[in-house]
Amino acid sequence: MITAALAPAPQQTPVPLPAPRWQALWRQALRDPAKLLAALGLEAADLGVSDAALAQFPLRVPRGFVARMRRGDPADPLLRQVLPVDAEMRLAPGFSLDAVGDGAAKKSTGVIQKYRGRALLVATGSCAINCRYCFRRHFDYAGENAAKGGWREAVAAIAADPTIDEVILSGGDPLSLATPKLAELTDALAGIPHIRRLRIHSRLPVVLPERVDDELLQWLAGLPWPLAFVIHANHANEFDAHVDAALARLRGVGAQLLNQGVLLRGVNDDVEALAALSERSFAAGVLPYYLHQLDRVQGVAHFEVDDERALALHAQLMARLSGYLVPKLVREVAGDTGKRPLQASAS
Repeated sequence: MITAALAPAPQQTPVPLPAPRWQALWRQALRDPAKLLAALGLEAADLGVSDAALAQFPLRVPRGFVARMRRGDPADPLLRQVLPVDAEMRLAPGFSLDAVGDGAAKKSTGVIQKYRGRALLVATGSCAINCRYCFRRHFDYAGENAAKGGWREAVAAIAADPTIDEVILSGGDPLSLATPKLAELTDALAGIPHIRRLRIHSRLPVVLPERVDDELLQWLAGLPWPLAFVIHANHANEFDAHVDAALARLRGVGAQLLNQGVLLRGVNDDVEALAALSERSFAAGVLPYYLHQLDRVQGVAHFEVDDERALALHAQLMARLSGYLVPKLVREVAGDTGKRPLQASAS
């Protein structure tokens, strides 16, 4: 018997796989310096990578952020922000474990109040990326976490002080919390009549833009207060099309976007880099806000730019850019009533 030839299988359109959820991308972050450097074609021995610094403050960097680093460049400004190196373990005079006076400004568990009218909630100790210059790298997150106990103590402290009209969500990174957990907090805050504004400080729209998902946007759109959203980028190379899209989505729910950066030696301490950062952030719909002088916490002295050079760079930036593109050059000083503008010393 002759069998009929098999008919060719019909052509099928491939079904695209769903994009990974942000939590999965978070779990895939690189934590091993050797793997990070191998992805960039670099050798650990050439860069002074430190096991002791890694043990003190772990490496964590999302793969999407790594993809923006320049392969084969040991001086890449994004790599320098995350790589643990020997210099972190050198004790430096004038550098302390609590450089900005968080401990003295504690109002309640996880609630810090340094300035009139504003209360900062340390919502979590988690971040999607561990920046080596972090001023809270020695902070007691286990003991000072506003989310403990369903936010009750933190909310009660704010409710008891009618002078507080703005709440700032910080951390760690507040967007490292699941959106329902954040909604639990804002639902409780909504019952406090003297709150007039909410501010969120987060690096996630830059380092893990997938965090800006539909659930997050729905929560933000339903908030009863005007929203200021302060991102954190230090170099123009931190922006890409994914970051631009995440920021556009945040603007779409009415958030006012601002950027605060840190002046860092070897990262952005030249006028070309600073100008590019301002111009690139504004192109993404983000207004330059603060350029911080380094907070002098132990382990970060190798990033410090002296005040004279900082002022010279800022003056060059003002001469080069429109005023609205020039961030305020400031320092945080423990006990001050606000950020202190950096000014030349009187001769």
